[in-house]
Amino acid sequence: MIPTSVLEKEQTIAQPGFNRWLIPPAALAIHLCIGQVYGFSVFNLPMTKLIGISQSAPTDWNLPTLGWIFSSAIAFLGISAAFFGKWVEKEGPRKAMFVAALCFSGGFFISALGVYLHQIVLVYLGYGVLGGIGLGIGYISPVSTLIKWFPDRPGMATGMAIMGFGGGAIIGSPLAVALMNHFKSSTSVGVWQTFVVMGAIYLCLMMCGVFLVRVAPPDWQPAGYTPSVQPKKLVTTANVNADNAIKTQQFWLLWVVLCTNVTAGIGVLSQASPMIQEMFKVSASVGAGFVVLLSLFNLVGRFFWSFLSDYIGRKRTYMIFFGLGMILYALIPTTGKIGNIILFYGGFCIILTMYGGGFATIPAYLRDLFGTVQVGAIHGRLLTAWSVAGVLGPVLVNYIRELQINHGIPKAEAYTLTMYIMVGVLLVGFIANLLVREVHRKYSIGQERLL
Repeated sequence: MIPTSVLEKEQTIAQPGFNRWLIPPAALAIHLCIGQVYGFSVFNLPMTKLIGISQSAPTDWNLPTLGWIFSSAIAFLGISAAFFGKWVEKEGPRKAMFVAALCFSGGFFISALGVYLHQIVLVYLGYGVLGGIGLGIGYISPVSTLIKWFPDRPGMATGMAIMGFGGGAIIGSPLAVALMNHFKSSTSVGVWQTFVVMGAIYLCLMMCGVFLVRVAPPDWQPAGYTPSVQPKKLVTTANVNADNAIKTQQFWLLWVVLCTNVTAGIGVLSQASPMIQEMFKVSASVGAGFVVLLSLFNLVGRFFWSFLSDYIGRKRTYMIFFGLGMILYALIPTTGKIGNIILFYGGFCIILTMYGGGFATIPAYLRDLFGTVQVGAIHGRLLTAWSVAGVLGPVLVNYIRELQINHGIPKAEAYTLTMYIMVGVLLVGFIANLLVREVHRKYSIGQERLL
């Protein structure tokens, strides 16, 4: 048993001489595990054959039924991040990471039972609800801590952790496939056994982050770092709590900024493989390779753009996301018409760096506007934009494509209207980002009486 006192925030305050560069690996230990959610689709086809084994039986689950596992996990990610944000700030990163580890791994164990008993409700409750809560708490738990350890490079620090979430599927997907191949037999496709093993592996790895993380001492500053006497534009020296933050125009402008950026990117991710197959008549293996390539650029973009934002500012970084994104989305249909697959690859790879970069840069943007005291809680509430975008993006791409095809549009051209709609979505984000200004000091902690 782990003494509960070890999890208390006071027990995690770093001693003099602690190396702050141990904090990003602690965060990565969490994010690389929970990022597995992006690779959950590798279980979908095997789970349609749990009864039939070699092919689907009448009593097997179908893909639409299984699709709700991922959707519910992402929904509860946003809900739990918003609901538990203030609790994470109060209790500290170690307790939050510990709870996240129990919830995320527990989701695998309950889902394993659901698969073994062939009860889909248990899988929804396991991976979808309990696992989704672990996703949300785990996602936000290191953010505030990283920002306080790296006041000189907040974008780089959060980028290092959040890029792990983007790369989780690169590790989790082949691991899941290898385990299912190991456990499959004439009577089992190996899914429930794989869930058990992955739950145990992720529990152990996440516990490494739990006991490695430390909280920066009050008023700690890195050696040689001197806060600027003249603050940069849009970078506050005050602090705003989470309850006041949602009363500001800036919070909701950033909500729109994140929602539009994610809507455009996740819409592409949801249909990347069929899109390239239908536009360029390539094989399914090429489509799968395209998905892997996009995942790699998603990962790289999370670090590159957040690192760059420390030098050019968060607002300019998002201006690039939206401005360049509109140009690239508008040109995608042309690459299909002229049959230039290289330009198609290049355009979407750049788009996916900006999709990932948006996730990694937003915590530092929030820190600039609202300070550091409750930035984790504010970030949690902002992630409800991700929940909305997670539904909106795929719906726009999927349903508009079907509508186009039903009206006689060839499949190769069915994405043209969608790409132009995404330009409009990004234009909304561009305008919202353009309107972002400094937060009025009346919202700062200690000034609440003025509200």
